[in-house]
Amino acid sequence: MISKITSQFEKAARQNRAAYVPFIMGGFPDDHAFVLLLKALDNCSADVIEVGIPFSDPLADGPTIQKAGKIALDNGASLGKILGTLNDVSVDIHAPIVLMTYWNPVLRMGVDEFGDKAKAANISGVIIPDLPPDEAGYWIKVARSHEIDTIFMVAPTTTPKRLETIVNLSKGFVYLVSMTGVTGSALVVDDELLKTVANVKRLTSVPVAVGFGVSNSEQAAALSNVADGVIVGSALIKKCLEAGDDVSAIDGVSSLSRGIIGALGRN
Repeated sequence: MISKITSQFEKAARQNRAAYVPFIMGGFPDDHAFVLLLKALDNCSADVIEVGIPFSDPLADGPTIQKAGKIALDNGASLGKILGTLNDVSVDIHAPIVLMTYWNPVLRMGVDEFGDKAKAANISGVIIPDLPPDEAGYWIKVARSHEIDTIFMVAPTTTPKRLETIVNLSKGFVYLVSMTGVTGSALVVDDELLKTVANVKRLTSVPVAVGFGVSNSEQAAALSNVADGVIVGSALIKKCLEAGDDVSAIDGVSSLSRGIIGALGRN
């Protein structure tokens, strides 16, 4: 059976465009505003929405997302609370929701309990950046039993042998990290990156989405002719951090999202 996430990518492909995958931080800037932002992204026709779980040691996150995570943690956010919020509101969200969490919060909750609560909250996929594929067997088993896709990350520096292993284990989509570094770094969409995307796509029928550093319509347009999806995170979080209130944050996130979506058509 095709997953909800893969179905969204296939829908985008039929419309001759790349899929839009925005990222927001769970519980940021607070529970109420998080729900408003989630609904705003859904109203903008996001294909898949990635929700981050704030963590005290976010190795893959750049300063913008780290700041959002700290604000959320300071306001009492946790994996359990965010799953509870999503449990309450996911029925009103049309886009599949993907959680991005580090492994420590999952272990603290318990892998089986996390799987149960993620399923109850209508989570369609999970990204765990610090869980190596060769150590993910039990989680993959739990995830599959709950019809949750496990999405693995690959990078330009991933060796061919490991790349093949990762894409064979990935469900929903493969997350291609655009560069070595952290989220929010300056991105240059050059021929080398486009060749990397094409190389990963040759190895798998699973959609390939590119993230890390995508911040404007021009970058999204350049990627859309090769990638199956484009992931935007830090640029959206920055709009929220710069906003003076929830209304301004929603306006900024919605405006940027509409601009990027409009650029995702393929030539």
